[in-house]
Amino acid sequence: MFEKYLIENCAPTLASLKTANLFSYTYPSIAKLQETIAYWNKRMTDKGVTFTVLRVNSATALVYVYREAYLHRDLQKPGVAQLLRHFGYDSMETEEVLEQLRIRLQEQDEFPHEIGLFLGYPLQDVIGFMKYKGSNCKCTGCWKVYGDELEASRIFAMFDKCRKIYVNLWNQGRSIMKLTVAA
Repeated sequence: MFEKYLIENCAPTLASLKTANLFSYTYPSIAKLQETIAYWNKRMTDKGVTFTVLRVNSATALVYVYREAYLHRDLQKPGVAQLLRHFGYDSMETEEVLEQLRIRLQEQDEFPHEIGLFLGYPLQDVIGFMKYKGSNCKCTGCWKVYGDELEASRIFAMFDKCRKIYVNLWNQGRSIMKLTVAA
């Protein structure tokens, strides 16, 4: 079941088109969850893909699948550090920002709005979402767009095509390892 969630939710990250994806995973036990994350981290290290759990509830875990090099790049973009500092992020080091995000996810029932930055969303769209509280967007796809609608539409189409191709290939027996692009 984990592989099915992974391929359906994370194809653009596996294809090296996107910084990260998230999915909710119903786990049989904490020990099995930890074992699964460790297994995938070991297998994907050479591919540049990392798995971590951001939040655990009684039966579900929020799994974050990301390319560390891309996340590092995204955190260095103009304006990102300033916005994250506003929400209490003291460091822009990957492990430290992820730990702060975990804390914020545990403290809130809803996703903190800055999570879009961890998923590779444009800063302008993350700020627009916060400013307009999710209303008045130009278009909606993987995220709500407040900036470059044309570019976002192109990206949404690329992600959708990737997801369809990956799911189809996986259903035909292609392994996730073969589908994952190396860093």
